Amino acid sequence: MTLQQLEYVMAVYRHKHFAKAAEYCKVTQPTLSSMIQKLEDELGVKIFDRRRQPIQPTPIGQIIIERAWNVLVRVKRLKEVVEEEKHSFAGTFHLAVLPTIAPYLIPRFLPALMNDYPNMDIRVTELKTDDMRRAIVRGEVDAGILANIDGLGDFEKRHLYYEKFYVYVAKNDELFNREAIRTVDLKGEYLWLLDEGHCFRDQLVKFCSLKSAIHSKRTYNLGSIETFMRIVESGKGVTFIPELAIPQLTDKQTELVRPFAYPIPSREIIMLTGKNFIRNRLLNFLVTSIQDALPKEMIKLGKEQKGV
Repeated sequence: MTLQQLEYVMAVYRHKHFAKAAEYCKVTQPTLSSMIQKLEDELGVKIFDRRRQPIQPTPIGQIIIERAWNVLVRVKRLKEVVEEEKHSFAGTFHLAVLPTIAPYLIPRFLPALMNDYPNMDIRVTELKTDDMRRAIVRGEVDAGILANIDGLGDFEKRHLYYEKFYVYVAKNDELFNREAIRTVDLKGEYLWLLDEGHCFRDQLVKFCSLKSAIHSKRTYNLGSIETFMRIVESGKGVTFIPELAIPQLTDKQTELVRPFAYPIPSREIIMLTGKNFIRNRLLNFLVTSIQDALPKEMIKLGKEQKGV
C-alpha cells in the first residue's frame, strides 16, 4: 500500500469517474486503474463499484476512503510544516471561490501568478458557502474566498476587499430612467435572483427587504448572474451584479447598470481558512497579490457604503 494509491482512490471518489480522476492526477487512466486494482487485490476487497455510473464506493470502500483521507490529511500537514519552515511556495494549494466571485476576481490575479511563479500550483474550485465550509473542515481545500457572513466563528478570516452591489435593468423597465435605485423601488415581478443558498442572494434580499420574486422564481428556478444578465439584456426585468463584473461589460451592457441610492449595499470579501492552517506565508502572499490586483478604493469600506 502506498500514499500514491490512496491519492488515486481519493481522486476517483471525488470525481466519480476514472478518466477525470486520472486527468486530475496527471497520469494515464490505465496507470491509475492498475494502481487501484493492485490495492484492491492487496486488501482483498473492491473499493469501487465499477458497474454504477457515476462510480460509487462499495460499503467497505467507503470505510477505506474515510481512513485513507485521514492518512492523507496528516501527510499533507507534515509537508505543509516543512514548506512553511522553508519559506517555500511549492506544493499544491487548493482554493475554493464563490461562483458569484470567481468569474470576476480570478482573472485579475491568477494568470499573473501563473506567469511569475510557474512552480506555484494553485487549484481553483467553485463552491457555495456551505459546501466551502465543509470542504475546509474536511481538508479538501486549503482556503476559500467568499463573502463575510454570520456563522464563520470557527474559522480564521482575512479581509480582502469590499464590493458594491449594482442593479442591472432592462431598457423597457420603468427603473431604467432612474439615475439611482432605491430599495423601495424594487417591487417588480421580474426580479431575477439567485437560488437560496447563495449568500449573494441572501444579502440582497435582507438589505432590500425583498419578500419574494414570485414570477421570476416560477419562470427560472435555477440560474447564474450571467444567465440573468442575458435575460435583462433581452428586455425582461431586473437583476443584480457585483462591482467587479462592471469592468468586463461592453459599452452597450454598461448602459443597463444603475447604482443603488445611498447607503449603497456592499459585501466584504474574505479569505477563509481553518483554525489550524499552517501555510500562512503563502496565504499572506495570495492576499497581497489579490489586493494589489484591485482598485485601491475597494480595499476599505467607503462612507457611502453599507456592509450587508
